Amino acid sequence: MARKAVVVFLSLFIGLASLIVYAENSLVGKAKFPLIHHSHHHQDTKTFLRRRELVSPSPAKQPSPPTTTSSQVSPNSRVYRVTTYGADPTGKTDSTDALLRVISDVFRNSTGQKGLMQGIPDLGGAEIHLEGGSYMISRPLQLPASGGGNLVISGGSLRASDNFATDRYLIELSATGEGDKSSSPFPYEDITLRDLMLDSNYRGGGISVIESLRTSIDNCYISHFTTDGILVRGGHETYIRNCFLGQHITAGSDPNEKDFSGTAINLRGNDNAVTDVVIFSGAVGVMVSGQANTLSGVHCYNKATGWGGTGIYLRLPGLTQTRIVNCYMDYTGIVAEDPVQLHISSSFFLGDAFILFKSINGIVRGVNVVDNMFSGGDKGVDIVQLDQSKGPFTTIDQVVIDRNNVQGMTLRATVARGLSQGNGSSWTVDFNPILLFPNLIKHAQYTLSPSTTGTFPNHALRNVSGNRVTVESDVAVPATVYVTVDQGTVITS
Repeated sequence: MARKAVVVFLSLFIGLASLIVYAENSLVGKAKFPLIHHSHHHQDTKTFLRRRELVSPSPAKQPSPPTTTSSQVSPNSRVYRVTTYGADPTGKTDSTDALLRVISDVFRNSTGQKGLMQGIPDLGGAEIHLEGGSYMISRPLQLPASGGGNLVISGGSLRASDNFATDRYLIELSATGEGDKSSSPFPYEDITLRDLMLDSNYRGGGISVIESLRTSIDNCYISHFTTDGILVRGGHETYIRNCFLGQHITAGSDPNEKDFSGTAINLRGNDNAVTDVVIFSGAVGVMVSGQANTLSGVHCYNKATGWGGTGIYLRLPGLTQTRIVNCYMDYTGIVAEDPVQLHISSSFFLGDAFILFKSINGIVRGVNVVDNMFSGGDKGVDIVQLDQSKGPFTTIDQVVIDRNNVQGMTLRATVARGLSQGNGSSWTVDFNPILLFPNLIKHAQYTLSPSTTGTFPNHALRNVSGNRVTVESDVAVPATVYVTVDQGTVITS
């Protein structure tokens, strides 16, 4: 009986405790809602809500991106924004002085590092940022004569005013101005000009790069030049990439094309590269008068050859050393004076565009014109031609013009294959319709194949002259003679 009373007492005690806990939880639950609803009235609520987040976590809050203004830029930043110097991004007023002040400040603040050629101050990767503006200038933006390197100028447009000098350039890497001269023979190194539109307003040129090392001109649009869109003189390794150049704004078939003038790119230095560039107007696309330059992916439709234009002109007689690959010569051809070490391959010549070798001292040596495509209008235009008005080519060595495919033009080559069939004792194959150089066969090889069995005539190569090959036999036989000739080099032991 006593045990039963104890059990009943414990059950009543546990039930009462559960009721008290339930009541407390209910009161707390009811208190949550008014606290949340009135959270902006009570200071305690903030503490409560922070605790609540621990109990019931909400999605993580993403930090807001910092807002940056020009006043928040670190004082150690080497990005110079030209509008802070008073340059007018609308182009309504002259910004020359403001932009020259920016340039002066940049060159004054060199880092003192010695990562460049001796005598060239390191500007520490400074960037002159044009901030997407269009700035009118009345004088060239000429870099200081003291020199410098590791600098970028980018991000906007420059336009020449109506009184800009007609013999100057919008941007000049030229140490000819006033001030202390650089102690290096190359005053500038690692200068990058990118993402720029340059309008010369028919008042001179776009960019001049004089005696500079490792200059990059990238993604620039240069128009309305009367001299050169880009001039490179001396120095080493100027790389021109992904650019568009034209004296007049046109997309081809311009009614004023015959009046185009100026040169889009003028390379008067060594070891430069022009890559993926379009030249859409001008008398000459690329003028090359320096050694060891390379052109790749260049599309020239500047002025048709029929109007006197030239896509690429190689003016370094006797020391060309130029490689032209994967280019598109669109109604404009290639001219090479006394070419020595010239390679042209994998290119497309459209609209009767052709290659012209021009004799100055009568030399052509080490020339490859191979694996190109030529397309014309069935006018009988030769794909490769000779200009011997100043005298014939007399030194011809290691010239290979072969494996080009032709449609609507006349094939010319230095390697040719032909045959002659007949019943007799003499067979002649005339290679004049295909061989480039007149009266020149340095190597000939033939095979005589009789048409009848059991015939073994004696035969010999009897004559090679006037670009004709004659084979004779001692008896008359029906036969086919196959002949291969080469105007290139002859190897003797």
